[in-house]
Amino acid sequence: MFDSRETSKAFVVGSPIRHSRSPMIHGHWLKQFGLAGSYEAIEVWETDFPAFVKYLKKEALYRGGNVTIPHKERACQLVDRLDETAREIGAANTLWLEDGLLHATNTDAYGFAANLDERHPGWDHVSDAVVLGAGGASRAIIQALKSRSIASIHVVNRTEARARELADRFGERVHAHAMPALTEVLQGAGLFINTTSLGMDGEGEVDIDFSSLASGAVVTDIVYVPLETPVLKQAKAQGFATVDGLGMLLHQAVPGFEKWFGQRPQVTEELRQLIIADMAGH
Repeated sequence: MFDSRETSKAFVVGSPIRHSRSPMIHGHWLKQFGLAGSYEAIEVWETDFPAFVKYLKKEALYRGGNVTIPHKERACQLVDRLDETAREIGAANTLWLEDGLLHATNTDAYGFAANLDERHPGWDHVSDAVVLGAGGASRAIIQALKSRSIASIHVVNRTEARARELADRFGERVHAHAMPALTEVLQGAGLFINTTSLGMDGEGEVDIDFSSLASGAVVTDIVYVPLETPVLKQAKAQGFATVDGLGMLLHQAVPGFEKWFGQRPQVTEELRQLIIADMAGH
């Protein structure tokens, strides 16, 4: 178990990894708690990931770490113990060694919900939610919505078959739609989540009419660069409350830090501003 006298080491592994802000987040908390620990970014190509996991188990130099693109799904197959959350999502982002075994979970759903709890309490008091996009990130979002007992979750995607896969995976409360159905499913919905790159870096125009959403509806985007994405800008212009995606990144880091370093950190405005300043400098 955790011994604060030891120097603890953790990591984030992915490819590419140089732009990860996880070392800044965990470094801030290590300093805040005065812990003799470290958190580093490690570049590992997809073909080398199984060997990296084997090394983790054999050498036990790290207490654990984060897994990011493109290793999240592969991690599920390589660890010794996969918890129910990671199994349902089909991807893992947090690893830790315990009693000689490598465990894994996924904290993205937790991070998504915690961000909205902080920035817009009561966001989950809705019956209908619309998720735009059916990529890997949308799985954690759907899991979070299901855990809050939202009655109907509409997944809208350019390729309806991808949305159908998620509906089949997550059950009867999840409904699949192709893009032409977006206008219809927006009507009366209390929550809209963008999980796509729509409008980012010149990728397509954002032309979504949010006016048919329920009164008091919330629009959020899991992308956080820029902080106010084109989707959020459009929703705000139409008078809807918006929540940016930065808090999801910050909150998803909390459970991992607690497992590796034995202290549960808080997501503060100071930390948020630290990351925003770093974003502005790049």
